[in-house]
Amino acid sequence: MKLAIIGGGPGGYVAAIKAAELGAQVYLVEEEFIGGTCLNTGCIPTKVLLNSTKIFNQLQNEGTSLGLEFKDLAIDWDSLQLRKNLVSEQLVEGVKNLLLTNKIEVIEGRAKFISKSQLEINLKNGGTQNLSFDKAIIATGSTPIKIPIEGIELEGLMTSREVLSLEEIPESMIIIGGGVIGSEFANIYANVGTKVTVVEMLPRIVANMDSEITDCLETALTDQGVVIYKSTKVEKIVNKDGQYGVKIHKEDSSKGEIFAEKVLLATGRKPNTNDMGLEEMGVVINRGAIVVDKLFETSVSNIYAIGDCIGGSQLAHVASAQGLMVAELINGIARAIDFKTIPYCVYTKPELASVGLLEEEAIEKGYKVKVGRFPMYANGKAVILGDVAGLVKIVADQATKQILGVHIAGESATELISTASVAIRLESTVDEMLTTIYAHPTISEAVHEASEAVFGHAIHIPK
Repeated sequence: MKLAIIGGGPGGYVAAIKAAELGAQVYLVEEEFIGGTCLNTGCIPTKVLLNSTKIFNQLQNEGTSLGLEFKDLAIDWDSLQLRKNLVSEQLVEGVKNLLLTNKIEVIEGRAKFISKSQLEINLKNGGTQNLSFDKAIIATGSTPIKIPIEGIELEGLMTSREVLSLEEIPESMIIIGGGVIGSEFANIYANVGTKVTVVEMLPRIVANMDSEITDCLETALTDQGVVIYKSTKVEKIVNKDGQYGVKIHKEDSSKGEIFAEKVLLATGRKPNTNDMGLEEMGVVINRGAIVVDKLFETSVSNIYAIGDCIGGSQLAHVASAQGLMVAELINGIARAIDFKTIPYCVYTKPELASVGLLEEEAIEKGYKVKVGRFPMYANGKAVILGDVAGLVKIVADQATKQILGVHIAGESATELISTASVAIRLESTVDEMLTTIYAHPTISEAVHEASEAVFGHAIHIPK
């Protein structure tokens, strides 16, 4: 079987490797860079900046309490930018090597469907190439959204891509959008002393996650000096004497204007599906996203689509899981992946992580819920690390004790959540969680205590 995959991000390259392992002849077409947004201008470089700036901020503000003393502690921004680039390059080269050793032919260029079994590729180095295929997987990802605000086309406004590579640390920054992207960059630049203002249209930041854990993040950002405007619309962006002004309209109908050196547009991302000849081939598109069935097949039987380009959860790990599933499916292997146990993570300080149902979602579905909470300040390892913000919250069904959702704010939340994903995937009960032995001292003990707390039996919470 001859398989064409369009897009070399975490969905496309994973699908390519799996399909090659299963014997397919695989061609991977990538317009810009192997590894996609995730490895080059998204997940990986963002987390490099978050990691280093979090360490810097903690040592600068809490070093004495940790028994450490520093003289002239400073951020070397140029070196940090170099490290960010080197980490991305290392991982990209690793992916390229995987593609090479799996005998996958990589074609650099932009692909367009000219029939249901043929692509025309505008090659990166000039010229065109036609590629015939038996089956195709579209994994073209997404691009930042520019919402219709007056002044949105002003020169110098940044998206998540440009803000990664600033030559200097700005004195001030306005971030339009308080979702995952906006919150992570607010944390990065607040860590290094930038005066950050976040403008969010919804009533709270990171609104798709549990309000109790996002409240922990909002408190932490506010303590860092980040100003957060919620339920606030941006009406206009202007540039006056080298400073950007953002005119805002608050929920209480009051208006104002904020000025800063930089403006970051962090209002989400949209599927990257333009000018690919999809609709001409009969592929159904809805609001820019490719419509697929539960097996990720489009309205054209031999063409599949995965990842951000189909909308929904725009997460690298979801794209990879979909890529594995489709690669196996088209090679005759039917293996279901439980897409109800998708973990959502925010890599701020405190980290946020969530899987399963929110408390309000469980109630809406008819469950009579019991909720257990355990604060990180009562966890020994968190105290050792000097990072006690946050909590673990477990949502369970009162009748069966089945765990429905787990929501965590705090140190190592993004690592702990995978254990919770497995628990929900296996329909584990609270009893099974609390009768499992957890190592001491670890942050994971907070999950154990939250399990005990569901029915009021936590050991380390005062009665």
